[in-house]
Amino acid sequence: MVAAELVQEHLSSDAASPPDRISKVEEGGLEPSLRSDDAGDEEEVADEGDAMLPDGGKEATMKKDEQSREEEVSRAKTKLYWQRFVVLAVFSLYSMVNAFQWIQYGILANVFTQFYRVDNNKVDWLSIVYMVAYVPLIFPATWLLDRRGLRLTALLGAGLNCAGAWLKCASVGRDLYAVTMVAQVVCSVAQVFILGLPSRVASVWFGPGEVSTACATAVLGNQLGVAIGFLLPPVLVPNTSEDVELTAHNISVMFYGTAAVSTALFILTIIVMKDRPPLPPSQAQAVLPEGPPEDYSYRQSIINLMKNKAFVLLLISYGITTGCFYSVSTILNQMIMTCYENEELNAGRIGLTLVVAGMVGSILCGLWLDHTKTYKMTTLLVNCLTLVSMVIFTFTLNLNNIYVVFFTGGLLGFFMTGYLPVGFEFAVEITYPESEGTSSGLLNTSAQIFGIIFTLIQGRLTTDYADALPGNIFLCVWIFLGVVLTAFIKSELKRHNVNIGVTGKDQEAPPTESLAEEKVKLEPPVSCARETSL
Repeated sequence: MVAAELVQEHLSSDAASPPDRISKVEEGGLEPSLRSDDAGDEEEVADEGDAMLPDGGKEATMKKDEQSREEEVSRAKTKLYWQRFVVLAVFSLYSMVNAFQWIQYGILANVFTQFYRVDNNKVDWLSIVYMVAYVPLIFPATWLLDRRGLRLTALLGAGLNCAGAWLKCASVGRDLYAVTMVAQVVCSVAQVFILGLPSRVASVWFGPGEVSTACATAVLGNQLGVAIGFLLPPVLVPNTSEDVELTAHNISVMFYGTAAVSTALFILTIIVMKDRPPLPPSQAQAVLPEGPPEDYSYRQSIINLMKNKAFVLLLISYGITTGCFYSVSTILNQMIMTCYENEELNAGRIGLTLVVAGMVGSILCGLWLDHTKTYKMTTLLVNCLTLVSMVIFTFTLNLNNIYVVFFTGGLLGFFMTGYLPVGFEFAVEITYPESEGTSSGLLNTSAQIFGIIFTLIQGRLTTDYADALPGNIFLCVWIFLGVVLTAFIKSELKRHNVNIGVTGKDQEAPPTESLAEEKVKLEPPVSCARETSL
């Protein structure tokens, strides 16, 4: 203790006086000593003081050095880059165009059935093909995302979307239904490399306080494309069945405009899209390796997810709710035309209202999750309100008041579409550190499977009964089942626990990734975030 006080007194007296000053006589009775002009002498005096300690001061010095290194690494370990907003914007925009190409046929079902001289079922398949292509292709797509990274996956999505848009320009002819189907298949393959990316883009580029909002914004781009797909095609291609040449011209305008925008976004994707920023944005990303380890197994990753009971329950409930959204969006034109004749334009506007309200719901849900981290309760609440709004929409559709349908459609869209980013982020939380692309890919696969089943059944019920009521009641029953499954999900916020455990006051950031991983495994945070099941 005396030696330590001596060292501290020497250092403080040196800071207050010229370097060549004679030091004061200490209480310990030591003789005065001269101070050197060299800065290195200060370190020598400190070393001599430490040498008087039992272990020569080595342990104290090592602890100080290690602590200072850890603090330095911790400060340099994470960083947010402004480029993250550019990456998010470009991704959202080309996702928007892809979604636009999905819905542009369904909302003009009556126009395309007359132009191509086919029945409603074949026009429905121009939308259903998006769901069919997704199911077998999502597994190689997510494997590619894990192995080759975000950039290559994004380039494939934007490039195929562009190619499909240009191929559609060659399908404007009454006998060219097969060509437009092939073009739509190409766009549907592009979708496989798009739908699973929102959670990856958000996790890799955005910090823990904004990741849910970023994911919601990425999903928002896709929903914006659906909204524009509801609004713009009925305006560009009005029902002019008596003038086939005018109809062909209008379809060409829509197709060429889409192709031009797709090309511009593909070029932007080449320029701005990167796998990840130079430094990770959060501690949850910092403790993960930059690439898959040598012993990484995509198959094992899927097996791990399927063994996670909470994820399996979410997988089914998410597929039900999102599949209902796909079905309602595809069959909306037929539902409105069944109840309100010659209302093609209003059918598109109702679809626009549904999706725009859902976009607002998505952003609000993302902000709420970033603020509260109540993933389980938010998911359950949104699911319950989706059920209530679907029941209201079902039993008010036949009131012969189109304005009521606008309101109930907006209410349905607010909760049903707002659920999409909530499900993505909830899955990432309960499956961390498994890849975000794998979990979101499985969620989308479930949604596509349920979407195919629901669309075919609801479309058949609507056609056979010439009424939208049976098909909508069918969806209400399934949404209720999804609510029940959601209630039994046991929620543990694993990613959030890593963030608060590493960056909290009680734990210092470790100097290396390997030590970080070991610390996360062996020393979980003292206060783990957990939500309870029913």
